[in-house]
Amino acid sequence: MESNQAKPGLLCNPEASQRTLYPYVTGTSVVALKYKDGILMAADMGGSYGSTLRYKSVERMKPIGKHSLLGASGEISDFQELLRYLDELILYDNMWGDGNSLGPKEVHNYLTRVMYNRRNKFNPLWNSLVLGGVKKGQKYLGMVSMIGVNFEDNHVATGFGNHLARPILRDEWHENLTFEEGVKLLEKCMRVLLYRDRSAVNKLQISKITEEGVTISQPYSLKTFWGFSAFENPTLGAEGSW
Repeated sequence: MESNQAKPGLLCNPEASQRTLYPYVTGTSVVALKYKDGILMAADMGGSYGSTLRYKSVERMKPIGKHSLLGASGEISDFQELLRYLDELILYDNMWGDGNSLGPKEVHNYLTRVMYNRRNKFNPLWNSLVLGGVKKGQKYLGMVSMIGVNFEDNHVATGFGNHLARPILRDEWHENLTFEEGVKLLEKCMRVLLYRDRSAVNKLQISKITEEGVTISQPYSLKTFWGFSAFENPTLGAEGSW
């Protein structure tokens, strides 16, 4: 017999409230480019709680399987959830034991489907992702936004980097960049972001992926100069400023 007891409605259903309505702890830009031997990627290690730089040692770049490297900006907990999805994907792929392994193009396609699927459920993963890799001599670099918008390019960036770093990359990138030139170009982009992005922190990592695998650098800081006149009096000449 059916119970006459009132069933919980949508408003009091605990499952109905499990959504990332606002990001809490977020990471800022990721910048990546192709160079002569593979892919280079850079991200700082700041984790902002709202507008407060609360965490200073958040790693936002992770190797995925044998051939891919993932970087993320946005909500850190959603990035951790994505890494759990990817761990399951790589484990399932390895269980076949057929000698094949997922390449960066396959992983990127998987991420686009996950992000678009979650967007359609009105429960997005609050991240912008950069996926790079090398398989059988082919370099691959792409990005995907929190609503599933995705593309491939020779250089990509998320967040503020899309506005401040990509113009530099368009001017200075070329396909025969050496490792040293690529690192120097990424550091130039990260320095501009440090000057202009309040959420950036001067502690970054640069990672590379080649046919040999993934290498992620130890955290380090950039040499900066804060004596520019625009920094000393940024509101000079601005109407209504103090």
